[in-house]
Amino acid sequence: MKVTRLLHTRMRVSDLDETIRFYTTVLGLEVIERKTSPRGSHLAFLKVPNSDELIELTSFPPSGPVKVQEDLVHLAFQVDNLESTISALNQKGIKITDGPTTTSSGSRFIFIDAPDGYEIELIERPAGVPIV
Repeated sequence: MKVTRLLHTRMRVSDLDETIRFYTTVLGLEVIERKTSPRGSHLAFLKVPNSDELIELTSFPPSGPVKVQEDLVHLAFQVDNLESTISALNQKGIKITDGPTTTSSGSRFIFIDAPDGYEIELIERPAGVPIV
């Protein structure tokens, strides 16, 4: 058996609307579908530019608030220019929690926090630097 494609990554969130606002207004993702599952979970699927994989956000209030363990998981997104990204984040009042850091390959990155404490890594890669 061999899988053929990664379709989506699911993340449970405490406040679906607040989290959608963060991903759409801060990162520029697009909501492509919202629905309620048969068991009552509220779902939103977000499209990332230039990617086939979706992010599925889910909220199930009876489960209580989400508690994200520090440094357990993060999402990494590529940006064209880290300086302009930092400037845009500052204008939106988004705190940079780590960085900027430069790697030996010349890539530069920062971290910010999404609602519920999920970490977001924003990476600027020089031309020709591999993805991983």
